[in-house]
Amino acid sequence: MTNVVIASAARTGVGSFGGSFANTPAHDLGAAVLTALVERAGIDKSEVSETILGQVLTAAQGQNPARQAHINAGLPMESAAWGINQVCGSGLRAVALGAQHIQLGDAGIVAAGGQENMSMSPHAQNLRNGYKMGDVSYIDTMIRDGLWDAFNGYHMGQTAENVAQQWQISREAQDQFAVASQNKAEAAQKAGKFKDEIVPFTIKTRKGDVVMDSDEYIRHGATIDAMAKLRPAFTKDGSVTAANASGINDGAAGVLLMSAAEAEKRGITPLARIASYATAGLDPSIMGVGPIYASRKALEKAGWKAEDLDLVEANEAFA
Repeated sequence: MTNVVIASAARTGVGSFGGSFANTPAHDLGAAVLTALVERAGIDKSEVSETILGQVLTAAQGQNPARQAHINAGLPMESAAWGINQVCGSGLRAVALGAQHIQLGDAGIVAAGGQENMSMSPHAQNLRNGYKMGDVSYIDTMIRDGLWDAFNGYHMGQTAENVAQQWQISREAQDQFAVASQNKAEAAQKAGKFKDEIVPFTIKTRKGDVVMDSDEYIRHGATIDAMAKLRPAFTKDGSVTAANASGINDGAAGVLLMSAAEAEKRGITPLARIASYATAGLDPSIMGVGPIYASRKALEKAGWKAEDLDLVEANEAFA
């Protein structure tokens, strides 16, 4: 089977909800990342044969936001560009699909990743046929389309409560995990560990240009004492809080994929080889344990065991 490698990688800084990227469409963030991917790999824009970007919140963002990012980055109009929505797994799924297309011979060089602007997700109401009487309420498309379990009718936070109850994960354990995560992120940021991967993004304001080149959401000085004081966010006697849950953020990230043979021919030293990938489904009410089953499948495909891994990066939706 064709070995697929990552020729370059890039991301924007992660903006806080209503922060620096509050008025910047996701496809503009995506375009900045796509531009950087090509530049960092040292290839010509015309050589990108396909772009695949994950995005969950697309209401009022215009047709095919992935295509908008692709065109705005100056990539070929003759190349395909499309989006995928697999909720939190969208970006990684885009990368897996890109690898598959290369392995099948359907594409040579693929840009893949994700883009999202939760701050710009609108409130909405169906007024297509008018509203004859009474008050009108609006839905929050950010919550309805991104954070709401459509099968059970409750917030993703409740699914985390379900997991905590079923597997007996205490509030204290969740807080400790969350504090450790924030502390590690703070230390890495202060040490400049993220600097090379972030694409500086210029935002025009009335007071002049502002350059966004760092993650806004990292909580510096997070302590277990401060975190323990927060009330449960979803159930009265629950354990999930605003602090041990992931934030609402804006940003984009991506990788440039090609075959190992193509990279060697071009003299590109790959950042990594994609050894395997996998997806898995399960009961939506306990969606948070999905990565366990997907990871087991991915390890089996690669012929590895968990103890063979030196580094694990996980999507920390809820501690």
